[in-house]
Amino acid sequence: MKYAVYLVVFLWMGLVQAADPLPSWNEGNIKKEIISFVNDVTKENGSRFVKPEDRIATFDNDGTLWSEVPTIELEFTKFRMKEILAANPALKKQEPYKSLLAKAAGADVKLTQKQILDIVAKTHSGMSEEEFGKQVREFFKEARHPKLHVPYTQAVYQPMLELLAYLRENNFQIFISSGGEIAFMRQVVPEIYGIPTQNIIGSFFVDKTEEKNGRLQVMRTAQLGLLNDKGGKPVGIVRHIGKRPIISVGNERNGGDIEHLRFSSESSLPNFQIMVNHDDAEREAAYSEKDNASLNAAKKFGFKVLSMKNDWKQIFPVADKIAQQKQNDHK
Repeated sequence: MKYAVYLVVFLWMGLVQAADPLPSWNEGNIKKEIISFVNDVTKENGSRFVKPEDRIATFDNDGTLWSEVPTIELEFTKFRMKEILAANPALKKQEPYKSLLAKAAGADVKLTQKQILDIVAKTHSGMSEEEFGKQVREFFKEARHPKLHVPYTQAVYQPMLELLAYLRENNFQIFISSGGEIAFMRQVVPEIYGIPTQNIIGSFFVDKTEEKNGRLQVMRTAQLGLLNDKGGKPVGIVRHIGKRPIISVGNERNGGDIEHLRFSSESSLPNFQIMVNHDDAEREAAYSEKDNASLNAAKKFGFKVLSMKNDWKQIFPVADKIAQQKQNDHK
């Protein structure tokens, strides 16, 4: 009898050891390379061993961890703009609102980066950090992804959730490094990814302290402190972490993660970078850059290119719900 028990325990241990850490990933080179890299840097006395305190991993958010079609923070910006215009309709005749409304109505209007930043500044400032956080939480209560028909908090990539968990199990410190606004992300990122607020790096507006009703408040101004995109990402990482990450993951769309991944690739420690290619129009979205800058950079600097179409079995945790919704839409 005891031998039977030993056999069961042995088989169970074998199953645990053989458990796939990335079950939503197709068997292919990139999955094998991720697992091989993690094994190498966590193997004590190995030639590529990296101490836990140096196992830093940075992930972009929009288009890397959750869907950016549409860009979720842009949807929040529209939500806030409607509130502002409802409270003060005269603003509709002023820039940048006038151009944005014209574009929304179908006019061939091209917004400059300055106009876009002005709109974000106006919708994200003029209140305390506590008030802003409340507005973000209110937005997420009701907002739904237009294609998936689920809350935006569920428009996350299942394979990336698995990768985060796998790295966490191997004593990696995980940080978000996104172009998104830091206070916006702090309201939902900890709940979705299990990443604490202090590990979130993003764009931010300059704050100032004021006393209101006998209580100190940190107030948001419209002055941009850091645009955590492109060349701003290494700056944000150094200021926040103080060292180069050994794993960095980003995506192609506007070249925003080239410097992010390159900064990691030039670490003196063993390192690994992934550039996500959005090439799955059916399950998520397909888009590319006119100049192909991100994928060209991947080739030049040795980043791994992840094909959503070929490397992922499943994209969203709510895949079954999405399939059911498609069936209902066709009826």
